Amino acid sequence: MKRAQQGLGDFIARYSPEIASDLRAARKHLRTRFPRGYELVYDNYNALAFGFSPTPRASDVIVSVAGYPQWATLFFLKGTRLADPERVLQGSGSTVRCVRLQPRSVLRSAPVQALLDAAIAPHAAALEAAPRLSTIVKSISARQRPRRPGGVAAGVARAKPRKRTRASAK
Repeated sequence: MKRAQQGLGDFIARYSPEIASDLRAARKHLRTRFPRGYELVYDNYNALAFGFSPTPRASDVIVSVAGYPQWATLFFLKGTRLADPERVLQGSGSTVRCVRLQPRSVLRSAPVQALLDAAIAPHAAALEAAPRLSTIVKSISARQRPRRPGGVAAGVARAKPRKRTRASAK
């Protein structure tokens, strides 16, 4: 477990200090909300994401937090089913809704806590039956966008721009 935590620390360290701090804080908070189940980690092309689920299946993730170069975002994977009287949820997709965690205190706000309660409630029995929270790194993309604004992804070389030819300019 200690080795896995070191790897996660390396993933997060590729972000600016501010975003890294936001990700650590959001992850810590969500781990208290999910003492049982699975934390699924995806170090993808676009973002580093931590999903919380009663099973090790991605399709069962309830909420996730993802880091982008300029902010962290909390995703509700079945967000369209949640009552949102304070209108804090963003997005227009058919299922997912999100809350940008800027400032970081948004995560601990009453409206977001109510949304977390509502998202977790239908899964209470499955979470109670799940083992103590464990972390599983599900995927690490070989190619990734830069994790810092205007930067190059750590350890990943950028592709050279293609030369424009007459044919490609048309």
